[in-house]
Amino acid sequence: MKILYHIGGYFLMLQKVFGKFTKWNVLRNLILREIDVLIIGSLGIVSFISFFVGGVVSIQTALNLENPLLPKNLIGFTTRQSVILEFAPTFISVIMAGKVGSFITSSLGTMKVTEQIDALEVMGINTYNYLIFPKIIALLFYPFVITVSMFLGIIGGYVASIYGGFCTSADFIEGISMVFHVSGVLWGAKNVSQMGSKSHVELHEAYVELHEAYVEPHKAYVEPHKALC
Repeated sequence: MKILYHIGGYFLMLQKVFGKFTKWNVLRNLILREIDVLIIGSLGIVSFISFFVGGVVSIQTALNLENPLLPKNLIGFTTRQSVILEFAPTFISVIMAGKVGSFITSSLGTMKVTEQIDALEVMGINTYNYLIFPKIIALLFYPFVITVSMFLGIIGGYVASIYGGFCTSADFIEGISMVFHVSGVLWGAKNVSQMGSKSHVELHEAYVELHEAYVEPHKAYVEPHKALC
């Protein structure tokens, strides 16, 4: 029953998010700010991790190619497949889910403690649309982050392979160009969409926790007051 409660609460939250919209001039600035914080602000850690993950994958692949009959272009091929199919969409998405989820929870918690959300409600602003809708729009640009991760992962594998002396530049480029199917990128996009839905669920859970933390003490204060009246 608790699962059904959270599922129902999630859809009720979405109904409020797309209910009364904030003025476009205000909403546009909020969307741009969320894109800067959630997407652009995450490119640093994504670039750093992706570059070295690609390098590690290529080195590990080269060390396992002990058979001299195996061509060296398999290093580039394996690096491309590993980065596009698994490491970029899955590994980076797990890191981003923790980073984005913790940021959203802490920012909403701070606004609730400092009564900023209460002030918005007093002014007649739909807080769900004001606070959640810009974050949803910003997360639509998340595939751009994964695309950057894929590119830098392959670049990291190229640098590690060339400067490590495992293969030549021509062999690596031939490997990443060999037997390329768009379905691999689509599979990575599927993993990205799953991680995006997880971030939306985390956003709902943060709102539920804040609501319970506010309502329960309020009830404990109101009930004795009603009894005295």
